[in-house]
Amino acid sequence: MVVFHTRSFVLLCSVLAAPTMAGFWDNDPKKVGDDTEDSVKLERQAASPSIDEPVSYGVDVSFPMHHAKVSDNYAWLPHNLDDSVSTPRRYRDMVVQPLGDRQAFYDDFIKGCVEAFGMVKGRRCYSTESDRIEMSLRQPQSMQNYTEVGFKKLRTPPELWSLISDFWEKNKANGKPEKWGDANTYTNNWVSPSTMVSVEDTSLRGGGQQLKQKLWNEAKKVIGEWTGQELTQCSLYGIRSYHNGSILSPHVDRLPLVSSAIINVASDLDEPWPLEVISHDGRAHNVTMEPGDMVLYESHSVIHGRPYPLKGRFMANIFIHFEPTGHSLRHNAKMEDDGKHVDAKYRDALARGVGGHESDNNGGLPPYIQLGSPEEKHWRQAHPSGQKSKQKSFTTGSTTTHEAAREGKAHIVKEEIMKNKAVVNAKDENGWGPIHEAARGGHLEVVKLLVENGADFNAKTSGEGGTVLWWAKQTHGDDHPVISFLEELGALEVGPEL
Repeated sequence: MVVFHTRSFVLLCSVLAAPTMAGFWDNDPKKVGDDTEDSVKLERQAASPSIDEPVSYGVDVSFPMHHAKVSDNYAWLPHNLDDSVSTPRRYRDMVVQPLGDRQAFYDDFIKGCVEAFGMVKGRRCYSTESDRIEMSLRQPQSMQNYTEVGFKKLRTPPELWSLISDFWEKNKANGKPEKWGDANTYTNNWVSPSTMVSVEDTSLRGGGQQLKQKLWNEAKKVIGEWTGQELTQCSLYGIRSYHNGSILSPHVDRLPLVSSAIINVASDLDEPWPLEVISHDGRAHNVTMEPGDMVLYESHSVIHGRPYPLKGRFMANIFIHFEPTGHSLRHNAKMEDDGKHVDAKYRDALARGVGGHESDNNGGLPPYIQLGSPEEKHWRQAHPSGQKSKQKSFTTGSTTTHEAAREGKAHIVKEEIMKNKAVVNAKDENGWGPIHEAARGGHLEVVKLLVENGADFNAKTSGEGGTVLWWAKQTHGDDHPVISFLEELGALEVGPEL
């Protein structure tokens, strides 16, 4: 339960909302559920100092999540105070709003975005918001979930925490400003820019692919045990610091970011800056985090964000994401007991263009997307062949060209281009092209070869991604031949969306 204090009363809010909303406000403000999670106390100014009855709320209360507006069905309105007063039509089925005028807060948020980027680019503020809200409505109702609640808070395992904290202590003064791109509303970066200490940056003490892989390996143990699924690594690139005034818009992550973790590395706050999550049962939870805390969450279906401004100096978090391969750990163990090699079977499935044994009869649909769901339609529109590329070497869809570019093997890249020039812009499941791999690896010869053959040097990776130049700078800093070459081409430096 979430406890809201004002000067003269305490307002208890057990947060209830249908995970899939059929109408504009498909919540019952009269219902209050049993809370099985630990209570979290928050200092918040609520709607009115005259209401002391429990109310419930869900999406579209703290911030727009399923619709472009938040509830204005304030607790102090006559129909909420007196059952004998008829509820006006516009408020019927609208959840009670205990948090005050959140619409005005959101309007100021959007106004700030438009003013920061100008009337032309500022129009993108609205389109970005439309995309965020559409995803937050479409994905949760369409996903296969692997846990009952959708999130879990725990302490970071010692081995994983040691790797992260050691890297942070050595490099915390070397954070670089993040480029979120014009009119990106996932954070209010125009007011409070975030900074990043990249674990991939080889110029930092201990940074590089070896550390990144160790972090993935340790996190995979925890998240795999929690979900009961075999996982493949998707996204992990550093420790992000949010600063005073920061807001993180509630959202779901872009696929294939499915099984994820947030680890609070360090913070200096005047008051808690809670993570608000909408769990699978539709209830909102505000989760406070201290250094060493780890929140596991199903980021493809659990709406999550920090819709109130950070008060303090900073909060530094690292985000680690995985994708389910399509078979469970229990199934894997059974298959091994039966003398069958699950990994070999999975690789064979990939070679046939599908995502694993559980997707064998689904035309390549990833196992975490439900058949007949809105997301299936969306996915098939983006994959008209119904299958992934057959030239794949591992679950995220990397091609031979990707691997050669990653390793700086220009002769192999050239051979692949001669076979099929389209490989220069082939993307894996995370939106990575060979040019991203080559730039991140610092392989100038390969980058030039790809550009000469038509590679899009402004292509942006999906999820927590960026353009080719952005990735190169995250890895190598500003003084590197690859970066100089890209800048001479006029390449864009655009950072992540999430």
